[in-house]
Amino acid sequence: VPLVESGGTLTRTGESLELSCTASDDAPTNNAMGWFRQAPGKEREFVASINWKGSNIYYGDSVKGRFAISRDKAKNTLLLRMNNLSPEDTGRYFCAARSSGSVAATTTAVSFAIWGQGTQVTVSS
Repeated sequence: VPLVESGGTLTRTGESLELSCTASDDAPTNNAMGWFRQAPGKEREFVASINWKGSNIYYGDSVKGRFAISRDKAKNTLLLRMNNLSPEDTGRYFCAARSSGSVAATTTAVSFAIWGQGTQVTVSS
């Protein structure tokens, strides 16, 4: 499995959580990566993305100022730090990678070639 997410759990309003996405040796390289989420009955929503160098980052409007995306290329890991969580943040969080050589960050799901299976985040009120 090229991308494996972890860190999802049940937590409470106002708490913080960090998600990880580990890319296997089979995963694309020299590429941008991102996080999306999907709540029950809703469409997949863009959360954050980061370019290959880590110098360009985008956030969805609903998470700006609360979430932070980062990557550790030496460890093939993508992180999502989530602060001040609310029940509206509940959903399944997916890690996504663009194809090799696609270094620019983007906000559209169709731009990402590889997806993880997701990790569930549930925030209680």
